[in-house]
Amino acid sequence: MKDKKKSKRTISREIRWDKLDNTAHLFPSIAGENMTNVYRISVVLKEEIQREILQEALDRVLPKIDGFNVRMRTGVFWYYFEENGKKAPTVREENRFPCRYIRQNKNRNYLFRVSYYKNRINLEVFHVLTDGMGGINFLRELTYQYLRLVHPELKEQSGDSLSEDTSLSREDSFVRNYKQSRPSGFHKEKAYLIKENRLPAGEFGVMHGIMSVKELKEIAHRYGASINEYLVSVFVWSVYRELFHGMPGKRPIRVAVPVNLRPYFDSDTTKNFFVMVSAEFRPEKDSYTFEEVVKIVCDSLHAQISKEHLEDLFSYSVSNQMNKLMRPIPLFIKNIVMRLVYEKSAVANTTTITNIGNVKIEELYKPYIDYFHAFLAMSKGQSIKGTICSYQDTLVFTFSSIFSEALVQTAFFRKIASDGAEVKIETNGVYYE
Repeated sequence: MKDKKKSKRTISREIRWDKLDNTAHLFPSIAGENMTNVYRISVVLKEEIQREILQEALDRVLPKIDGFNVRMRTGVFWYYFEENGKKAPTVREENRFPCRYIRQNKNRNYLFRVSYYKNRINLEVFHVLTDGMGGINFLRELTYQYLRLVHPELKEQSGDSLSEDTSLSREDSFVRNYKQSRPSGFHKEKAYLIKENRLPAGEFGVMHGIMSVKELKEIAHRYGASINEYLVSVFVWSVYRELFHGMPGKRPIRVAVPVNLRPYFDSDTTKNFFVMVSAEFRPEKDSYTFEEVVKIVCDSLHAQISKEHLEDLFSYSVSNQMNKLMRPIPLFIKNIVMRLVYEKSAVANTTTITNIGNVKIEELYKPYIDYFHAFLAMSKGQSIKGTICSYQDTLVFTFSSIFSEALVQTAFFRKIASDGAEVKIETNGVYYE
């Protein structure tokens, strides 16, 4: 008789891998303890966070979102992503300063972390993974899952799958929309850099200004500006009044403003897909009025924000990636070149002010959510940054800074209050207002 014993077969599966997008190639080459390239997005709920349930929510959501379920590997010519089969990172109660460098080998090889404090959930992301839109995408699903676990009746009404609004696309939209190499259009002239006394090493100051979208819209309209243009103008005005003392200066105040490219190029990618434009103000005479500053800032931004110009900006960067002569150059040489290019371009802006936009939440979950806010880590030459994030009628402008005093922040919020908006201030304890 033939041996009918079935032979055991091992079923193997190819490990998923993915390329970095065009912008992401820069971040690993410049990141470190002093320039972490980590940003934070937080959601504030109307109830205290339960750590064990938040961990369970992360454990359930992470395997469903490929863009976060990866680790970064070092190849001969490029970095790349590889599927990470390890358990999700451990959720911890926040007890350290935010936006610290993420060391993969101490974080189960993941490139993000989740923490909580009282009724706030924090998602911190190494920018190599995604931009703010991709971060919101993940945090929203994590929040939905958490609320379904805490309130089982929500699961009965909505099910337990990902929201229809959640994209899983990992397309490199830079490459898809690349045309041909064009002039870069990036500023190379050095901007005015703020140099004030700094906090002790490792400390990080955060100041939130919580305001009404409706009130800000009415104020901005009076000046003929959008909310974004108005807030950028208030920052420029605050630097001009507090640090230039209303006098002419040798270098321009230049604010880098990231532009989300998805609406311009019909993309729903969860990879990075943004480009920088700059609002520039040159204080060449005495006594500018705020109205003059707003007009200069608006004109500066309007001249740059068109589909054609935005395409020119990122196509220049993609052309370097697509260059066949660049591809066989070893990664360590590419890293040196990218760091040198970055060092030169980093001092072209006084600060960065980014707008995450208005966070959309499904109706079912709205009663449990108070508001969102976000902020950025520091980078070379930029020791203070601003981030705008709104939800329903609540807009939060958050300053992140390593300066020991809050001169610009205080002037900023006082100007908005003097224009008629009610401003509620919260800090992480470094600054007391």
